Amino acid sequence: MKTVIAAVLLSLAAAAHAAPRLGEPAPDFTLADQSGKAVKLSEAKGKFVVLEWFNEGCPFVKKHYRFNNMQGLQKKYGNKGVVWYSIISSNKGKQGHMTPAQASGKLKTMSSKAILLDESGDVGRLYGAKTTPHMFVVDKKGVLIYMGGIDDTPSADPNDIKNSKNYVAAALDEALAGKPVSTPSSSPYGCSVKY
Repeated sequence: MKTVIAAVLLSLAAAAHAAPRLGEPAPDFTLADQSGKAVKLSEAKGKFVVLEWFNEGCPFVKKHYRFNNMQGLQKKYGNKGVVWYSIISSNKGKQGHMTPAQASGKLKTMSSKAILLDESGDVGRLYGAKTTPHMFVVDKKGVLIYMGGIDDTPSADPNDIKNSKNYVAAALDEALAGKPVSTPSSSPYGCSVKY
């Protein structure tokens, strides 16, 4: 009997952390932003949302930030009404962890709507976030329409950006035009999320 109960509990735990599925509602969550304000994903319903897993110490993240690639995307799509959240799931004492004050300072160099702090890693695990960056796009109805890498070139070399297909930009352009997303998933690449 104990073995059966243990198996059921293990199954429930696995289901609780199962990765989200394309075409289904994106798992809702509430996280504190850099100012301590609670941000609930479902409050952005009616708008497209990008979730970007972020770690400023990761060379793959640096690739996209040092040359303003990520900030350019944040600004371009923010101007089109897209809500962009950068999420830090690094645990305290791990690379990439930030205090609210550090995140407030960092946000000044970005064009995200907010940096969301997920010190427990619960939201990262809820989404199955494996790398920084790991990208997710949610449509106006709250449905997950893209998940994976930012582009098709798994390298930390910024010179590769100009020749890469940016999956996030393509997904947003297609969705904003009312078209289906032609590449709804890809393999994420980058540094492991520091749970």
